[in-house]
Amino acid sequence: MALPYHTLDVFTERAFAGNPLAVVLEADGLDGAVMQTIAREFNLSETVFVLKPDNPAHNARMRIFTPTTELAFAGHPTVGTAVLLAASRPGFGQGVNEALIVLELAAGIVRVGVKLRDGSAPYAEFDAPKLPELTRLDIDTDDIAAAVGLLPSEIGFANHAPRLARTAATFALVPVTSREALNRAAPNGSYWSQTFTDEGVVGAFFYCRDCIHASSSFHARMFAPDSGIPEDPATGSAAIGFAAALADFDGLPDGVHRRNIEQGYAMHRPSLMTLTIEVKGGKVDGIRLGGHAVRVMSGMIEV
Repeated sequence: MALPYHTLDVFTERAFAGNPLAVVLEADGLDGAVMQTIAREFNLSETVFVLKPDNPAHNARMRIFTPTTELAFAGHPTVGTAVLLAASRPGFGQGVNEALIVLELAAGIVRVGVKLRDGSAPYAEFDAPKLPELTRLDIDTDDIAAAVGLLPSEIGFANHAPRLARTAATFALVPVTSREALNRAAPNGSYWSQTFTDEGVVGAFFYCRDCIHASSSFHARMFAPDSGIPEDPATGSAAIGFAAALADFDGLPDGVHRRNIEQGYAMHRPSLMTLTIEVKGGKVDGIRLGGHAVRVMSGMIEV
């Protein structure tokens, strides 16, 4: 059996940057074990398998796999799959420049708006299927620093302190004093396992305010070695969790707030995610994540 597949680079406007994604179409005949094997073969941070939707009013059902496990939700697969499906609709890019793509994920129904503007790659934005739960990260600062080879004094800035964010997955959110320190960070063997793996953390999202671009608000890196992802070029699900921490630490007032997050530069895969945070009554009432995506390769995979 031969199935069509495409690769896209997500959270970027140009190929060979951003977070690469593989999307396998017409995957209804595959079981989970085969999907996991194919994802391991692609060896990207995530591979999507597109299936017929349970509700015919929706566009597709999708399953998401890292090289080692299945995910209920992830940001860059949602953006990339929506852009790919929108581009396949009749007339898109030929007078029709907007589309609504409705996707069925294990985490719930996600509606994605896709827009195409002259001279720009398609842009997709969606509402987070679930608002994150934010709690204190009960790990000693010395242990966090040792887990990535930094000094304890390089963890935290201003009033930002480590937190735990639970969305469809659980991420540690760790502020770092500078981009120079962040560039030196790397998972540190057994120290990482003792600090994060044993706490049930899928990945750790490290961030600072020291950015490369003036239009960015935060510079980030994300490590998830337990999921087969030594480092991720752009992590939408972690960014959604980070939105709750940002609203809390920065005391965002009621209203709509947009923040750009740059990631992937240490991997030579520059990426840009846009967070939109809605605050109502002093609490986060909605989170949207957006970014561009471009198609890179297409082919057939023999199964």
